[in-house]
Amino acid sequence: MKRRDVLSALAGAAVLPAAWAKAGMPSVQVFKDPNCGCCGAWVQHLEKAGFQVKVTEVTDTAAARSRLGMPSKFGGCHSATVEGYVIEGHVPAAEIQQLLLKRPAALGLAVPGMPVGSPGMEMGPRVDPYDVLLIDRQGGAKVFARYPKKSV
Repeated sequence: MKRRDVLSALAGAAVLPAAWAKAGMPSVQVFKDPNCGCCGAWVQHLEKAGFQVKVTEVTDTAAARSRLGMPSKFGGCHSATVEGYVIEGHVPAAEIQQLLLKRPAALGLAVPGMPVGSPGMEMGPRVDPYDVLLIDRQGGAKVFARYPKKSV
């Protein structure tokens, strides 16, 4: 396990609601292509963060995204749901935790495309800048988080 994975997990655990500590992390339903390795790596990222993950393999990820109401312009290579929110693409587990803590009125979060360095898309030390977008129910978006995070 990488040092940053440990630190990320510890940071996330420090802000978890008491209900999660008692009942375990929320369940995430992932819809992914059975042949996609980066989707599997993203699932492992969620599991390392403590989420319970159920995977449904689909041959048409665009249809799954559409069924969940996520506009195609925010598409990634997999879609997921967690506690009524839609998660699209390589969204970091820490941002899903923040979404669940803040509970904004929104459709969910998206990381469009497949940015290098996002969870599941690691390629050595390279981390391309990317945004995690908060998607509203009308299909609008605003930045929820920016990566890479700035050091404090």
